[in-house]
Amino acid sequence: MITVHHLNNSRSQRILWLLEELELAYDIVRYQRDPKTMLAPPAFKQIHPLGKSPVVTVDGLVLAESGAIIETLVERYGAGRLAPAAGTPEALRYRYWLHYAEGSAMPPLLLKLVFDRIASAKAPFFAKPVIDGIVDKAMSRFISPQLQTHLGYMESELAERDWFAGPEFSAADVQMSFPLEAAQARAGLTADTYPHLSDWLARIHARPAYARAEARG
Repeated sequence: MITVHHLNNSRSQRILWLLEELELAYDIVRYQRDPKTMLAPPAFKQIHPLGKSPVVTVDGLVLAESGAIIETLVERYGAGRLAPAAGTPEALRYRYWLHYAEGSAMPPLLLKLVFDRIASAKAPFFAKPVIDGIVDKAMSRFISPQLQTHLGYMESELAERDWFAGPEFSAADVQMSFPLEAAQARAGLTADTYPHLSDWLARIHARPAYARAEARG
């Protein structure tokens, strides 16, 4: 039995999507973030010591980290689906994007989220100009240029192929959904600025398995 320990508004949503694509039966145990801290509840640490989402249990095994979960589920249950054949150029690209999503794409998006919250947080009037100055410099000198570099890179990759690993949809696209949906929400990814990425987002959102996962999650 597969159980997804599902935290609202988290990376575990793409695990639900993967399971729907693989047409696997699974249970969901739901957790809600603390409305003030936005952290997972203490009960999540009873499943995994870090208390981070996603966590999946499969026949008594506890799996964490999105990329590792996706690779394990595809290897166990994919039967040749959602991953390119071993030894092909597409297989190398597939592995690259599985790691790129969290290793390279997410850090600047996370920094933007943190600095946006710092900028909007209440502060003493005498400290606010200092805080705003630090935020403006971090955003203009590092975070925004990094976001533009990564989005431009991903846009150029999808200008050459329909999906991240190659001509066929794969679990690498599932993994890439979280950073690109985050970029669409808060980093300037629009149809005008990045048309190929926007088209890719529209196509994943149109997939029946995505809709089923959204309804369940």
